[in-house]
Amino acid sequence: MSKSRKMLCLSCGYETEVYDGRGLFQQEIIPMECLDCHTVQNIVVGGIIGEVAPSFNSEAGRLCPKCSSVNIRRWNRHTCPKCGGEMVAEGKDEFWT
Repeated sequence: MSKSRKMLCLSCGYETEVYDGRGLFQQEIIPMECLDCHTVQNIVVGGIIGEVAPSFNSEAGRLCPKCSSVNIRRWNRHTCPKCGGEMVAEGKDEFWT
């Protein structure tokens, strides 16, 4: 089962969406924190796209989709990238494919 949820920072109000599980084509969506533009950006990893484009098989060597920075890392799903505050799940989970 695949689900998405909105995350909200209790301090500054920053919002983002995160995904759990694998999609219809066995892809995984990984939230990455950009240390330059201070956002969470989701990248697609694996699945059919990884078979066609091997560079999509991992997070290694990937760029921030917003600012093209190489200064990204896997987001811990708890700390706000804007202010360092606490991020919490908001609303209910949605299904995604």
